[in-house]
Amino acid sequence: MASACGPVHTEGMFIDAVPEDAAEGELADYYRQQREAWGFLPNYAAAFSARPDVARAWGALNGAIRGGMDRRRFELATIAAARALRSTYCTAAHSKFLRDACGDEASLQAIGREPDGTELGEQDRLVYAFAAKVATDAASVEPSDVDALRAAGLTDRDVADVVYAAAARSFFTRVLDGLGAQLDAQTAAEFSPELLESMLVGRPVAPA
Repeated sequence: MASACGPVHTEGMFIDAVPEDAAEGELADYYRQQREAWGFLPNYAAAFSARPDVARAWGALNGAIRGGMDRRRFELATIAAARALRSTYCTAAHSKFLRDACGDEASLQAIGREPDGTELGEQDRLVYAFAAKVATDAASVEPSDVDALRAAGLTDRDVADVVYAAAARSFFTRVLDGLGAQLDAQTAAEFSPELLESMLVGRPVAPA
């Protein structure tokens, strides 16, 4: 898909992307949905400019995983995976969801103080560590890791859900970081400077 004015190089991105005012069809729909969801067009949308069909497929997968499990556990697992994968973008975005969608300011602050999750409660700490392990070295997962989660009260479906969340996040973070997307200044402004600093695990925040 090409713009009448030609593609533009979006701030921080490594590929040329179709600008919002030149988007048509499926891409225009995708941009509109993202703007409605965030109140602005997030920088990551440009990463799917060439393949809005992939964006649609990702949205369906992510929605299915998130919608089929406890939302708070989804956010904790996603934050753990994002941090382990050095994704500033996903770490900050899902920290916002943990606070705003789940009403869990306490866990947000605990992770800010101890990014390895050691200040979380026992079950949350195990989920957090397990998600990070799946995201970075899934081949190292042992039956004992799953047994520990079972002992902490998770069902086998719960365990599978954490794996799905961490594995899916690996895809999304690789897309964003591989194409140079940077965390939106609007999202960064949602946090105190000290808390934001703890989330800068990879790429920097985009210029305001």
